[in-house]
Amino acid sequence: MTLDRRVFPCLLLALNLACATTRPVSSGPDTPRLLSWSEQLAVREGWLAKRHELLLPMMRHHGVGMWIIVNEEFHDDPLTQYVAPPRPYTGFRDVFVFIDAGEQGLKKIALPSYAEENITRFFEVPEETRVYKQVLGELYKQYQPKTVALGIGGKRAVTHSLTRDGYTYLVEALGAEAEARFISAAPLIEEYLDTRIPEELEHYRTLVALTEQMVRRALSSEVVKPGVTRVGDVRRWLFDELGRRGVGTWFQPDLRVQRKGQGNGASHGFLAVAREDVVIQRGDLLHVDFGISYMGLHSDWQKMAYVLREGETDVPEGLKRALANTNALQDALVKASRPGRSAAEVYDAVMAEMKEKGIQAQVYSHPLGNQGHALGASIDFRSASRKEEPKPLREGSYIAIELNTRTPVIEWDGQEVFAMEEDPAYLTSEGWRFFVPRQEAYYLIP
Repeated sequence: MTLDRRVFPCLLLALNLACATTRPVSSGPDTPRLLSWSEQLAVREGWLAKRHELLLPMMRHHGVGMWIIVNEEFHDDPLTQYVAPPRPYTGFRDVFVFIDAGEQGLKKIALPSYAEENITRFFEVPEETRVYKQVLGELYKQYQPKTVALGIGGKRAVTHSLTRDGYTYLVEALGAEAEARFISAAPLIEEYLDTRIPEELEHYRTLVALTEQMVRRALSSEVVKPGVTRVGDVRRWLFDELGRRGVGTWFQPDLRVQRKGQGNGASHGFLAVAREDVVIQRGDLLHVDFGISYMGLHSDWQKMAYVLREGETDVPEGLKRALANTNALQDALVKASRPGRSAAEVYDAVMAEMKEKGIQAQVYSHPLGNQGHALGASIDFRSASRKEEPKPLREGSYIAIELNTRTPVIEWDGQEVFAMEEDPAYLTSEGWRFFVPRQEAYYLIP
């Protein structure tokens, strides 16, 4: 997903919530099997147990003695579904506390409005007659953490999500001495959310496979009728298919149209999104940017299609070269990436190779996982200019290998064409591995 996206947050939130309760439906023998909502809950709660096992070493690595997450009714903390069972929370305030108890290990205490059994499977819960503010104060006095990490001070919303009222509540419960020990939980949150567990991988592969299938259908004669279909029609088809499949999305699908003789308008340094009333014509080069939300994970996917002209059976050679250049850019990024290498170092190596090959390239790859624009190391054109210390790549992390090249196309009278690709991948000791094969040939629309 590029940074110039126009998003309708309320629509997307409604779509995610509505789709979450729908059992996915079949769409043929090649459709990946999705789990029902109850099955998803069971699997994700299995993941939660394993994630909790990883937490104490992370807390110690970041010098965190106590970590507190505050969830509020109608204002869920974005961390809640990843630190607690991924179920609806409708109480006025739910508090989740993780404590480094020394030799006793990790203490997990929940102070929920409703102490139902799915919470008590993972947390100690005091008697409902106890005053929770008092319980928090007692926990602080008992364990005397040197630091209390909160969702404050980070640069991303998931790392600074504590509300002002939530902060005041904690100060009143813990006291002024504890407030002096408040620190940002951002580094801990980033490592926690950027650490993938092996059990997630095949479910994520299913998510990516479904994303690919939906985009292939959207960029086919099933949906696109040259001279008739508008950009908005394709976008609406994707929305409707999300609902039919019982999955959500985290951003609005975008379409771009490149056409011989038509100037390529830009937006924030990227090829601009096409207007919804644009009619798709023969000879157009189409691009879709699309992602799916499923099981607390998110995909991000860009692919391209060519609408054949009358009498054509294949894509013009100049357009093929454009896509080949982007494949070469992908190869360079995969080759340069290794666990522990900094994102800035990888970016510099990739761009140096592209300069040597004479390819005009942009790289803006970003982490994937529990968010679509997730926390972790981004390999992008900002890496070399950021003031903060470059982030190292973490083995097992997921990424959207998002990039483009610009190539003059002889059949289009030398007009430059953007070939934009985005593929989810995971990092191994040998570099990035795609979840499903990348695009090496345009989808064809007859």
